[in-house]
Amino acid sequence: MRILVVAALALGLAGCGTVYRTSDVIAGETGATKVRVVPMTAETVIQANRSPFQPQTLPAVFSLTAGSGSGLRGAGALPEPPSIPENRPNNLELRLPPAIDPGPYEVGIGDVVLLSTPSSGSTVEELSGLLAAQNARQGYTVQDDGSINIPNVGRVRIAGLTIEDAEAELFQRLVENQIDPTFSLEIAEFNSRRVSIGGAVANPTVVPVSLTPLYLEEALAAAGGITVQDQDFASIRLYREGTLYQIPLNQLFSQAGLTRTRLLPGDAVFVDTEFELDRAQDYFQQQILLVETRQRARTTALQELQLEVNLRRADLDEARQNFRDRIDLGADNRDYVYLAGEVGTQSRFALPFESRATLADALFDAGNGIDTATGDVSQIYVLRGSKDPREFGAVTAWHLDGRSAGNFALLPAFELRPDDIIFIAQQPVTRWDRAVSQIVPTLVSVGNQL
Repeated sequence: MRILVVAALALGLAGCGTVYRTSDVIAGETGATKVRVVPMTAETVIQANRSPFQPQTLPAVFSLTAGSGSGLRGAGALPEPPSIPENRPNNLELRLPPAIDPGPYEVGIGDVVLLSTPSSGSTVEELSGLLAAQNARQGYTVQDDGSINIPNVGRVRIAGLTIEDAEAELFQRLVENQIDPTFSLEIAEFNSRRVSIGGAVANPTVVPVSLTPLYLEEALAAAGGITVQDQDFASIRLYREGTLYQIPLNQLFSQAGLTRTRLLPGDAVFVDTEFELDRAQDYFQQQILLVETRQRARTTALQELQLEVNLRRADLDEARQNFRDRIDLGADNRDYVYLAGEVGTQSRFALPFESRATLADALFDAGNGIDTATGDVSQIYVLRGSKDPREFGAVTAWHLDGRSAGNFALLPAFELRPDDIIFIAQQPVTRWDRAVSQIVPTLVSVGNQL
């Protein structure tokens, strides 16, 4: 009988709610607050999203980059042009360069390569970064470190490799990044291997050496042809790796095979109207000096540029870290929404910068979801206070009934606003269980005393 009396008393107290009280959403005027409950539907979600809101923006420092500089510095004053000798020897000697096969073409710095891939998608969105670049006909320039930078793959070093070896290297990198390795490689622009043509030609120029052999006649044609009037006293000087070779002009046209002299990358050709080698030697020395001067200037400029970029990057990193520290210390003006009731953790959820968060973002963030053991999925609310001073204290409770799983499709559509409160009510059995757990120990103690 004593046990029945205690149990009846516990159930009575729990049922009338005098022992355990919990929060709930009650429509109408409650104290100083006016609550209006609006069922969450596709139409009402649109209405809720019309509430004006502008997400906070990140500081401008997060949009800046260290940059790559404004280009290389100048090489300074160039050497004076070579002098023209007055004296002429009695004859010209034919000295041909040895026949050398340089082997297959090797990709060099400055070359522009093009990756061709088969079209497998129907829209641009279906294309990978590599395929999109090919469809736009955008090649990749071999940079100073001998690498090309491919989207979704990264930097791949191909300088100094033949086309076949470069394809093998790219194939391996594509496989490592789980990208379809079906492609072909071709060189769109040959900029790394060249032959200079100067002297008595129509247009002194630099001729690129491509996959096909470059012969003397082709190089002279690219320079607009020879402009010598007296062929008996003119010659073609060829400077190669420290050795000077000579082809008298009258023999060049009398012996057809001489026009098929193969030129190699780095050769310097000078059409000289004088017999003596002094002026040609000056020309070649000038070419070497120009190359060395430009290389030194380029190296110095790159070093200065790298220093500037490093300093700029350090400044940006420091400014960004200062902003993060302000956030960690609570000195920021972040916008938050708050989670209460039967959620994984009652906490606040920071609205993101420069984008809008939804109810799904807040509920499915780590540790914030609905407590499936105690939460009532039919009572999911977003409480939003009115900003209108004429409706001071008015609150709209957007109500989602999660008993129908289809309604969860509204979660990613419902946009949150600063100071929204997400509230999950508890299940009726949870309220009863908690009430009993509070009063039973006391009643048992009283019962033992009876």
